[in-house]
Amino acid sequence: MDTTLSYGAAPGPHGILRFPVEGMTCASCVGRVERALRRLPGVDEAEVNLATSVAEVRGPALPAPAELVRAVEAAGYAAATADAELAIGGMTCASCVARVERALRRVPGVLDASVNPATERARVRVLGVADTAALAAAVEGAGYAVRPAAATGGHAAGAQPAPAGGREARHLLIAAVLTAPLVLPMLSMLVGRHWMLPGWIQFALATPVQFWLGARFYRAGFRALRAGTGNMDLLVALGTSAGYGLSVVHLVRATLHGGPADLYFEASAAIVTLILLGRFLEARARRQTTAAIRGLQALKPATARVRRATGDIDVPIDAVRVGDRVVVRPGERVPVDGTVREGRTHADESLITGESLPVARGPGDRVTGGAVNGEGAVVVETTAVGGETALARIIRLVEDAQARKAPIQKTVDRVSAVFVPVVVALALLTLVAWGLATGDWSLAILNAVAVLVIACPCALGLATPTAIMAGTGVAARAGILIKDAQALELAHRVRTVAFDKTGTLTAGEPRLVEAVPLAGGRDALLALAAALQQGSEHPLARAVLRAVEGAPVAPAEDVRAVPGRGLTGTVAGRQVWLGNAALMDEAGADSTALRARADALAAQGHTLSWLAGHDGAAVRLHGLLAFRDEPRPGAGAAIARLHRLGVRTVMVSGDNAGAAAAVAGALGIDAVHAEVRPEQKVEAIRALRRDGVVAMVGDGINDAPALAAADVGIAMASGTDVAMHAAAITLMRPELALVADALAVSRRTTRKIHQNLFWAFGYNVVGIPLAAFGLLDPVLAGAAMAFSSLSVVGNTLLLTRWRPQRATSRQETTHG
Repeated sequence: MDTTLSYGAAPGPHGILRFPVEGMTCASCVGRVERALRRLPGVDEAEVNLATSVAEVRGPALPAPAELVRAVEAAGYAAATADAELAIGGMTCASCVARVERALRRVPGVLDASVNPATERARVRVLGVADTAALAAAVEGAGYAVRPAAATGGHAAGAQPAPAGGREARHLLIAAVLTAPLVLPMLSMLVGRHWMLPGWIQFALATPVQFWLGARFYRAGFRALRAGTGNMDLLVALGTSAGYGLSVVHLVRATLHGGPADLYFEASAAIVTLILLGRFLEARARRQTTAAIRGLQALKPATARVRRATGDIDVPIDAVRVGDRVVVRPGERVPVDGTVREGRTHADESLITGESLPVARGPGDRVTGGAVNGEGAVVVETTAVGGETALARIIRLVEDAQARKAPIQKTVDRVSAVFVPVVVALALLTLVAWGLATGDWSLAILNAVAVLVIACPCALGLATPTAIMAGTGVAARAGILIKDAQALELAHRVRTVAFDKTGTLTAGEPRLVEAVPLAGGRDALLALAAALQQGSEHPLARAVLRAVEGAPVAPAEDVRAVPGRGLTGTVAGRQVWLGNAALMDEAGADSTALRARADALAAQGHTLSWLAGHDGAAVRLHGLLAFRDEPRPGAGAAIARLHRLGVRTVMVSGDNAGAAAAVAGALGIDAVHAEVRPEQKVEAIRALRRDGVVAMVGDGINDAPALAAADVGIAMASGTDVAMHAAAITLMRPELALVADALAVSRRTTRKIHQNLFWAFGYNVVGIPLAAFGLLDPVLAGAAMAFSSLSVVGNTLLLTRWRPQRATSRQETTHG
C-alpha cells in the first residue's frame, strides 16, 4: 500500500492509494468502478487494472477509505480489505488507548482501529494490503512501542498480557525497601512520638525511587507530551515531582538558613511504590482473565506420531499434512482433527466442547485435535491442520471476541479522551485557589499533588475489556463460543428466543413410532418396507432399517425414487410403492380403511408413509408407517429454565403445523410459526423484534438468514458451517441448556461491566473533590488510585468463577 497519502491535506503533491477490487470480470466492470471513484470529492484520477484487479486513485486530498469502499460497493463490487494486528507497549490508561487509535486511523488506507488495553493489542482494518511499517511508525510517533505480534488463530499466546516478570518484581521490592524507612516513622505519631530520619537521608532514599524506579512515569509522560496529549503516567510524574521538588527546596533552604524543614519525600516515594505495586498486581490479575484461552492453547501437542511406510515417526505438529495417518496412544492428546481409521476408544473433549463425559470413537468417527485419547490406541487420518483445526478456530473466535469493543466502551473512550486534560486543569485550579486563599503555597502544592494522583483513567480503561475477556473465556470453557463483544453485551437484554424445530429442538433423527398393518402382521409390513429402502440414506429409511435390525430382508429390484412422492420397486416379483398419500393415489391404492387413523396420527405431529403392493390385477394397501422426530433430551427443561429467566419462547419452523404444534406443546413453547419458508423466517424474526431483543437458535442452512436477522444469532455446532458463520454465538454441544447458559453469562458479564464502571467513576467522582478541598493526603490518594484499578480487575476475576447451570430453579439474576 502506498503511504504517501495524507487525508485532508491541502492541495499540493498528489496522494496515491492503491487497493484490490473484487468481482470485476470485464472492461465494463472497470469502467463502472472508475466512474464511481471519480465522482468522489478529492479524486482527480482513478484507474483500474483488470488484469491485477487493482484500483489506483490520485488526488490532493482524497476521501477517507470508508468512502472509497462505499463507492466501489455502490458500483456493485467489493473493495478488498485486510486485518493487521499489533502488540502495543507502554499503554497505561484509557487515554493511551484513545491516542493510539487516533494515530492509527490517521494512517492512509486505515478503515478502523481498535485497541484493547487488557490484551495490549491493536486490531486494524485497512483498505488493500496492510502496511505494518506505516502502522508501527504511527504508533511510535504517538509515543508508544510496537512489539512483534503473533498471527491470529492458533498463536494466541502473544495476545495475552505478559506475566509480571522478575524485573518488575525486583523493582517493586527495591522501592518498598527504600520507602519503608520513610513511611514507618509516621506510625510513631500514632503513639505520641515524632521520629523522622534526617533530611538528607530521606533525600538519599527517595531520589532513586523517584528517578530510577519511577523513570517509567517520566518516559511515558514525556512521550505523551511530545504527542500533544496526556496520560496517567503524566499525572503521576507531575504529582510526585511536585512533592519531591517542594521537599528539596525546603531541605536546601533549611540547610542554608537553619531551622526545621517540612519534607514530603515519604509522600512522593510512597506514591511511586504504591503505583508500582498496583501495576504489578494488576498485571497478574489481568493475566488470570485469559486463563481459559491459555488453557485452549495448551491443548495443542508439539509433535505427532505419523505412520510412514518405514514405520511410525515423531514429527513437529506443523509438519503434519492432510491425509497423514497419526497414531495416538492411550492417554495422549489427539494432535490433529481427523477420522478414526483403526481402533476404538473414548475421547475426553471436555476442554473443547465442555462435555464432561468421554465419548465413544471408532472407525469412521471424527475426533478433534486437543481431545484426550482414553483407553485404546487409534490411528487417525488427518482432515485439518494448523489454523483450520477446530481448536485453532475456537481460539481465533475467542481472540476476536476479546479484541473487539463492547458498545458501552465507546462511551468510556469518549470520557477518557478528555480525562487527563481536565484533571490537570483541576490540579492547576486547586493550586492557584489554595495558594491565593491561604498564602501557604506548600499546602497548595500538596493538595494539587493529591488531585493529580487520585485520578485514575487506568480503571476506566480496564473496566470493560477485562470483563469481556473473562466472560468470553468462561463461556468458551463451558462450550459457548461468543464471536463478538456486542453479542455478549446485547444477549443480557434478550426477551424472546426463537427456535428452529428440526435439528435444534428435535434430534433431527426421526424414529418409527407406529406401524399399522391393514392385513398381515407388523413384522411383514416392516420387512417389505425395509426391502425397498435398504441402502437408502433418507432419515425415514434409516428409521425403518433400525426397526428391523437383525431380521432378514429380501432383496429389491428396479428401485427408483418418485420425486416428491416416495419410492417404488420390485420385491419378490411384485411391484411395491412406499410414500405419501399422493403416491398411493397415483398407484391406485385405496387408503380409505386407514384414513381416520392417518388423520389422527398427522394431527399429533407424525410423518406418515403408506405402503402398497401389486396383488394380481389390483394394487392393495398393506399398511401405514408413522414417524416422529423426538425432542432433544433436556429440551423441555431448557425451555422451562428460559421461562424462569423471564424469556418468551417461540418456534419458527418450516415443518407442517401439526408436527410443529406437537413438539411445541410437549416442550411448553409459548408460540408457534409453522410452514415458514427461509425468507419468511426473516420476516418472523423482524416482527418479534418489535417487542424487544430477539435471539434466534438454529442449525441449518435455511436458518442462516434468520440467524443474521436476529439481534443475537445462536447456532448449534452440530449443524452447518453456514449457520455458524451467520450466528454471533455457537454452542459447541447439541444441548439446549447452553442457550440459557449463554444468556446467563451475558447477564453476569454485563453486570460486571456496570459494577466496574461504577467503581472506576466512583473513585474519581468522590476522590478528586476530596483532594481538591484538601481532605485527602497525597499518600492516601496514591493508595486509593492504585486500589481502584485492583478493585476493577479483582471484581472481574469473580466472573471466572461462573459455571454453567443445568435445569435448576435458581435464578441467574441472583448472582453477582
